Amino acid sequence: MKQGFWRRDSFAGIAITILIIGLSLLGVFTPLERSAYDAGISASSHIANPQIAIIAIDDASLQQLGAWPWPRSTHARLNNTLSQSGAKVIAYSEFFFGAQTNPALADINNILEFIDSSSLSNDFSAIQKRLPTSLQSLNNDIQQLKNSLQQTQKQLQNDSQLANSLHTTANTLLAMQAHTDTTSTTNNTTLPSYIRKNILRNITGVGATSYPISASRIQYPIPEIAKAASGLGLLTRHYDADDIMRSEPLVINYENQLLPSLSLLLAARSLNLSNDDIRVTLGEGIELGNVRINTDAELKMRPAFPPPQTFSVDSYYDVLTGKVSAQKYRGKVVLIGTTSNSIHAAVNTPIQQALPSVLMLASSVSSILNQDYYQQPAWANIAGWVILGLLALYVILLLPRLSASLSLAISLVLFSALLASEFILLSQQHIWLPLLNAATLLLLGQLLTTCKHSFATDNKSTTKPSDSHRMLGLSLQGQGQLDAAFEKFKLLAPNKEALDVIYNLAQDFERQQNTDKALVVYQYAANIDPTFRDIQKRLNRLNKPAANNSTATNQSSEKQQTSTPSGNNKMLGRYEIEGELGKGAMGAVYLGKDPKIGRVVAIKTMALANEYEGDELDDVKERFFREAETAGRLSHPNIVTIYDAGDENDLAYIAMEFIKGSDMLQYCKADSLLPVSRVLSIILRAADALDFAHKQNVVHRDIKPANLMYDAATDTLKITDFGIARITDSSKTKTGMVLGTPSYMSPEQLAGKKVDGRSDLFSLGVMMFQMLTGRLPFQGESMAALMYKIANETHPSPDSIRPELHRCTGIIINRALAKDRDKRYKSGAQMAADLRKCMQIIVKEERA
Repeated sequence: MKQGFWRRDSFAGIAITILIIGLSLLGVFTPLERSAYDAGISASSHIANPQIAIIAIDDASLQQLGAWPWPRSTHARLNNTLSQSGAKVIAYSEFFFGAQTNPALADINNILEFIDSSSLSNDFSAIQKRLPTSLQSLNNDIQQLKNSLQQTQKQLQNDSQLANSLHTTANTLLAMQAHTDTTSTTNNTTLPSYIRKNILRNITGVGATSYPISASRIQYPIPEIAKAASGLGLLTRHYDADDIMRSEPLVINYENQLLPSLSLLLAARSLNLSNDDIRVTLGEGIELGNVRINTDAELKMRPAFPPPQTFSVDSYYDVLTGKVSAQKYRGKVVLIGTTSNSIHAAVNTPIQQALPSVLMLASSVSSILNQDYYQQPAWANIAGWVILGLLALYVILLLPRLSASLSLAISLVLFSALLASEFILLSQQHIWLPLLNAATLLLLGQLLTTCKHSFATDNKSTTKPSDSHRMLGLSLQGQGQLDAAFEKFKLLAPNKEALDVIYNLAQDFERQQNTDKALVVYQYAANIDPTFRDIQKRLNRLNKPAANNSTATNQSSEKQQTSTPSGNNKMLGRYEIEGELGKGAMGAVYLGKDPKIGRVVAIKTMALANEYEGDELDDVKERFFREAETAGRLSHPNIVTIYDAGDENDLAYIAMEFIKGSDMLQYCKADSLLPVSRVLSIILRAADALDFAHKQNVVHRDIKPANLMYDAATDTLKITDFGIARITDSSKTKTGMVLGTPSYMSPEQLAGKKVDGRSDLFSLGVMMFQMLTGRLPFQGESMAALMYKIANETHPSPDSIRPELHRCTGIIINRALAKDRDKRYKSGAQMAADLRKCMQIIVKEERA
C-alpha cells in the first residue's frame, strides 16, 4: 500500500514552507532581523565626517552658566562669535518654541509705563535755564534714569537679541518638530509663510505608490526667531517597535507639502545648496547636487553610526569664554545641542542606548556627506522571496532524497552561507538583505528530516518480525531452499504482499517439476484469496488426474525444451554444444564450438520464457539483446569478449570467450588466500576494466568472486556477465526477490536506488577485503541483519584480522566501502592509481 501523501517528507516540507511564509507575512521574524541588522552595523567601521563639529551643552557648562534653559541672549553671543569666525553653517538641535520672559523685565516695563504716564515724563528742556538749579538737576536725573531703564529693557529681551543675531549671521538653522502619531492634536492647519518658505518644491516621481511619512502636527520656533533663521528643518524621531531608532525620515509630508529634515538641510547648506537644489524622487531617494541618497520607499535613510568619540566635541562654556578658539570652526558644520544626562532627550540606536540628539543629528549629517549609509534596495525584497522559494524546493524535493549525513552537510553549508551573506552584505556593502526566514525554513526542514531519518534508522535496526520473515524467506528462495522459504512465508500476515511472494514460490516449485509442493503452496495462497491472479487456473491444471500422463509428459517436454539446447546434434544456433560447464539461477552455461571457424566458446543461456509471458517476454528479449550488444562493445584485456547473442525456442543465449581456470571463490577462503601482491594486482586490473566499462556507460551491478574468472597458471583475469545483471535485475519487480549476492551489494543498491559505477567499486572493495582476510566485511545472522550492517555499520579494519597487512590496503578499502558514494572513488582509474602506489610502497619496504 502506498504511503499517504501527508506522511511523506515532501508534505512535511510543504507544511513547513507554508508556515514560514505565513510567519514572515505576520512579521514574526522582524525582531530577529532587527537583531541581525544591529549586529551587522555594530561590526562595521565608520568614521565621522571631519567637517562636522559639535559644541556640547554639557555638565561643565551647566555648572558655569547656571540651570537650563539659559537666556537666549547667551546663544546670541555664541552665534555671533561662531559666525564672525567663519563657520560654514550653524544648527541648533534644541527647540525655541516658547517666548522667553524675564520677571525683572516686567518690573522695568511697569516703571517705564509709570514714568511715561506721570508728570515725570514732562520735558522741561525749553525752560530749563529759567528753572532753579535743583530742578534742572532733577530733570536731568529723570531722563538719565529713563535711558538706563530702556537700555536694561533692551538687554532683558532675550528673544529679540537672538533674533537680531540670526538676522546678522544669516547662516544658522533651527529645529522644528514633527509629530507623526495619529493621537496628536493639530494646533495649526496651515503653516505660516515664514515656515512654508522651507518647503521642498523640486519633486519628481509623482506617480510613485509610496509617499513620505505624514505629520499630524508641526511645532516650530516663535515667529520672531523663526523669521530671522536662515532655514528650519525637522527633527523627527522614527522608532521601530522595539523603541530603537534605525532610520530617519529625510522628508516629512504635511498638508501634501514636503518639509526637509534638519540633517538634510544641513548637508545641503554645507554643499552651498538651497532648498530648490534638493531634488526629491518619490519612492526612490534624494539628490543634493552630485550626492545621491538611496532611501527606502518612504524616503527614510538608515544612517551609519560613527563612534561618538570620532566626532570633534567641545564644551559650550569653553567656546563661549574663548578657552577654545572660535577660529577652530572656520568652514565647519557646527551643531549645538545638549549632551548632559540631566537635560538631553536620549535616542536609542543600534550601537548605543541613550545617544544624545545632537550626536544622532551629527551621525545623520555625516552619513549624507560621506555617502555612508545602509539601504534595503527594492531588489532585496524580491531576492529574499526568491531565495526562500529555492530553499523551499530544496526542503520539499531534494532534502528527503539525500542521506542523513549528506543532507546535514549541505544544509549546514547553506545555513552558514545565508547567515554569512546577510552579515557580509551589511558590514561590507551596507546592504540589508533579510534572510533569517529562509535560514529558519532550512533549519526546521533539516531538523524534521533528520528526525524522520533517525526514526527510520531505528525502525531498520529493530525490523518488524513480518519484514524479517519476508526477507529471510526471499533469501532462502534465492538460494534454492524453497521448503525453508515456504515455512518463513507462512509466518507472514495474510495480505497482498504475502500473496505475491507465496505465488512466486509456487512458480519456482513448478519450474523444478515438483508439482505436489507447488499444489500445496498454491492451495495455501488460495485459502487467503481464491481470486488472486490466475491461481484457480493453476490449481485446476495441477489437480488433473494422473491418467492424463501423456499430456503432462508433453508439457514437461515442452518446458524442458525451453531450458536446454534442441536437436539431434545438440546445436544452439550455429554452435555445437560439447558439454555443460555449470548452472545458474536463470539458466546453464555450456562449452560450445563455432564449426565455421573452430572457435571454442562458452555459451550462457537464459530461459526467459519460464519467467515472462506475452508482451512482457518480448520486452525482456529486446532488452536482453540490447544489453548484450552494449556488453559486446567492451573490448578490454580484462573483460570477457562477447561474440554473439541469439534466441532459439525461447531460449536466449550469449556466446562469449571461453576462459580457462575458475572463478575467484576458491581464493576467498582463509586457507587458500593468494599472496598480497597478487591480490592487489588482480583488484587493480579489475578496477581498470571497470573504469573502461563505466566510461562506456556500462555498469556491471553484480561484481563478486563468481563473476571474476582467473587462470593462476597464466595470471589471466577476466570479468564476466557484463549486461546480464541489468536483465536479471528487472525481474525483481516481478518476483520480489533480491537478486545478486547481498554481501557484495552497495547500500544504494540494497535500497533500490539508481546505481552508477561507484556501486561496482563498492563491490570490488568487498572482494578485496575478502581476498586479503578470508572473510566478508559485513556478516549477519539474517538477511535483515546483513542489509542493516551494510547500510549503517562500519566494517572492521583489515589489519585487525590480518596484522601483517600494510596500512595502505586498509586506506583503499575504507574509501571503496564508504557508505556515502560521494566519498568513494569517483572512478576505477582513481582506485587503480592508489593500488599501484600501495604496491610500490610494499615492494620498497620489502626491499629495505
